[in-house]
Amino acid sequence: MDVKYEIHERIFKFIVNGLQLPKLLPKTVESQIVINQYLRALTSVGANDNEADGAASKRDFIHLYSLVRKELKEVHYWLRIIQELNVELRSRLTSSIQENEELIRIVSKIISNTAHTVK
Repeated sequence: MDVKYEIHERIFKFIVNGLQLPKLLPKTVESQIVINQYLRALTSVGANDNEADGAASKRDFIHLYSLVRKELKEVHYWLRIIQELNVELRSRLTSSIQENEELIRIVSKIISNTAHTVK
């Protein structure tokens, strides 16, 4: 697979896997609020990643990937909240949190590398 598109596929898989999580959570008022926030941030990651792939300029790409990073960080926050509140899911969520952290690092590096090429 072309290196340029590997990140898109990895983000896509992260989102698809992440969309399964709410099915495992209790349907309390509190958890519904967290789930809604988590889902908004999660789906925004994918939308901004797709939009960045078609960016009109490097500056636009950096802006959109900065949004991807911002939303990934928000997803990380909500995953940690969910993990703390749902002891029975802690081990399952550890891999999601690790993948999330890795994606943040990769996206940050992509932004940094691209910024060095903008004049």
